[in-house]
Amino acid sequence: MAEFSLPANSKVKIGNTHKAPEGAKRVKAFKIYRYDPDSGQNPRVDTYEIDLDECGPMVLDALIKIKNEVDTTVTFRRSCREGICGSCAMNIDGTNTLACLKSIDDVQGEVKVYPLPHMPVVKDLVPDLTRPYAQLASIEPWLKSKSPPPPTDEERRQSIEEREKLDGLWECVLCFCCSTSCPSYWWNGDRYLGPAILLQAYRWIADSRDEYTGERLDALEDPFRLYRCHTIMNCTKTCPKGLNPAKAIGEIKKLMVQRM
Repeated sequence: MAEFSLPANSKVKIGNTHKAPEGAKRVKAFKIYRYDPDSGQNPRVDTYEIDLDECGPMVLDALIKIKNEVDTTVTFRRSCREGICGSCAMNIDGTNTLACLKSIDDVQGEVKVYPLPHMPVVKDLVPDLTRPYAQLASIEPWLKSKSPPPPTDEERRQSIEEREKLDGLWECVLCFCCSTSCPSYWWNGDRYLGPAILLQAYRWIADSRDEYTGERLDALEDPFRLYRCHTIMNCTKTCPKGLNPAKAIGEIKKLMVQRM
C-alpha cells in the first residue's frame, strides 16, 4: 500500500492511525480529513484501517463503521444511503461524489476522503452550504404561473413531449458536487450561481407549465450570475447522477440569444 504524503508546506498534518483488528485479512486504509474550526488547531488526516470482510461495499458504509465502532468524533452528513438526498457529498479519491454511491472496490489503494473543495468547513467532512442554498432560493425554484389555477380536481397538464424536456434536470439532488468542482465557482462563487443552481434554473425555464420564463431569463442576464461559465465541463464529469449541468447552462445561453 502506497505511503500517503502531504506537501512539506501543507497546513494539513498527518494525524492518528487506527489499526485494523488483529486477524483481519482484507484491510483497507481510509485517510480522512479532520478539522474542527472551534479547536484552533490545523487540519489533519487520520488513518483508519478497516476489515472489508466486516464492512458494507460503499465508502459510506466504511464511514458509518468508523464512526460507530472506531472513532465517534468523525463528523459527516448522510441520510438516505440511496443517492437520493445528496447529503453525503464529499471528495473521495480526488473526485466529488456521493459516498453512498462510491464503491470501495473502485478505489485502488488507500481511500482518501475530504470535504467538498473550496467551501468553508463546519467540521471534518461537513461543508458549509449556506451560500449555495441562498443562491438556490434566489432563482425561485418552484412553479410560477400567471393564469388562474385549474379546478381543484384537475392538474396543469403537459404533453409527453413537454414532460420529456425535464428529463436530466429533475433528477438533480442538490449535492453540489458539480458546483464545488467548477473553477469559475471557486473564483467567483459570491456572484456566479454555479452549475447546480443554473441547472435548477433551467429546470423551471424548460417547464411548459411555468409562465415566468421571461422574468427568469431577465434575472440571469448578468455578467456573473450566468456568463462566468467557461464550459470547463468539470460539472458534467463529476455529477454522481450522470446529469449534464453544462448542457443546461448552454440551453439558457441559447435562449438569451434567441430573445434578443
